[in-house]
Amino acid sequence: MLASEKQTTSTEKTYSVFFLSDGTGITVETLGNTLLTQFDHASFNTTRHPYLDTADKVSQVVKEINRTCEKNATPAIIFSTLVASESRKIIQQCNGLLFDLFDIFIAPIENHLGLSATKHVGLSHGMGKLDNYQDRIDTVHFSMANDDGITTRNYAEADVILIGVSRTGKTPTCLYLALNYGIRAANYPLNTDDLNSEKLPEALKKFKNKLFGLTINANRLQQIRRERRPNSDYAKRSQCQYEVRSVEALYQTENIPYVDTSTMSIEEISTFILQDIPKN
Repeated sequence: MLASEKQTTSTEKTYSVFFLSDGTGITVETLGNTLLTQFDHASFNTTRHPYLDTADKVSQVVKEINRTCEKNATPAIIFSTLVASESRKIIQQCNGLLFDLFDIFIAPIENHLGLSATKHVGLSHGMGKLDNYQDRIDTVHFSMANDDGITTRNYAEADVILIGVSRTGKTPTCLYLALNYGIRAANYPLNTDDLNSEKLPEALKKFKNKLFGLTINANRLQQIRRERRPNSDYAKRSQCQYEVRSVEALYQTENIPYVDTSTMSIEEISTFILQDIPKN
């Protein structure tokens, strides 16, 4: 069991929330947290239980949930993506408010398609389809090999090339796109020499249709750079302001799409980029 994580708000009322999965739990936690953000006047204690791949493990969790409900005198909220029929029957014995996400979504899809779901564990994040899994691994390797302008010789194979000044989120965004969407994403840092020239580097010019720019608020950039290199010219306010101003001017002059990452998550940044990548 992973430790509970508390999401604090100003309210005194706190609700217990459980995320249950027979896999990594990424899907159920993402969806559950998205729903909970709509209730900003409530406070939640969240507990994750991934890899509930046996009936005994699920039974133990049911006992924990029931103890929590009894202690708090308030039914817990349970989000579940358990696939196995036996596990789903067991979890229905808990005393909390259960949202069985497979039951909510799979049955209507089955009715619409006239087909039965396979109900195999681990297909969404595992190796259910080996070719798809290998493709994702290959794209991750591509992004790592073409990170931070290490090489430009593979840019013809890239689906997108992220550009921007240092510390705008290029590397994590490339890896997220690769791992989650199979996107071959490279990235190239624009340095002071590039910005002084007010032109795209030669290595990027013939791939202009693949470029996507990232920018950031200068104050936020300074904060990030101070944590990395305190008391350096790299982290000075004037330097950050110059780089942000110059790179945005370059994007506009060259008509390159870009997004401000100052207050955005990697998921949100990726969504903007995916809308711009040409569909095959």
